[in-house]
Amino acid sequence: MFGQKFQTNHPINVFIAALNEEEGVGATISELSENINANRILLIDGHSYDRTVDVAKGCGAEIFFQDGKGKGDALAKAVQCMGADVEFVVITDADFTYPAEYVPEMIKILENNLQVGMVCGNRFSKQTQGGAFQGRFTFGNKLLAFVHSFLNGIDLQDPLTGLRVIRADILRKWVIKSKGFDIEVELNHQVGKQGFDTVEVPIDYRVRLGEKKLKMKHGVSILKRILFETFN
Repeated sequence: MFGQKFQTNHPINVFIAALNEEEGVGATISELSENINANRILLIDGHSYDRTVDVAKGCGAEIFFQDGKGKGDALAKAVQCMGADVEFVVITDADFTYPAEYVPEMIKILENNLQVGMVCGNRFSKQTQGGAFQGRFTFGNKLLAFVHSFLNGIDLQDPLTGLRVIRADILRKWVIKSKGFDIEVELNHQVGKQGFDTVEVPIDYRVRLGEKKLKMKHGVSILKRILFETFN
């Protein structure tokens, strides 16, 4: 499937949350467009002060501005704005870390297995580009993955991945509570609560273009979300 644009009869929307991502957003959108025929690419901007919006618009994305702050708030806005007929939603980051060449394979899994509600890109199953993972970042992710599995019973190697393909109906039925980077934990639970399975596929992971947004402090909010989902 690599090297040619994937064709599907299922309407697809792409969600990209962005805040000051002018360095990577253009390459991200262009690579997606080379690999899939998405009906719409929605760029949800957190009021960037650089050229993120202009670059994304020039690459064919529709621009929406989130009402609050954080990735969770941005995705909530995207769900409000997605098409009524869309069946699959691709969620990815704006920093060009996630190769779009894996998205067709992820879509095909949803097409061929109605029990699967979401397909996630697993960054820890393949070699990553040098410097893409720093030591404490890798340790923190794997620690949170262990806690996620132990407390919540959701056995994912990479529960915080930013590359996902999900059935749109799952998003339509989801009342989003998370505002920040803990959104992935809540989404993992939502898929299970609606009776679907989640599948992981191995992906490569690249060094981001631009400044990293995820900080150590965000690990605390993610841990709190894991605990909240455990007891609610």
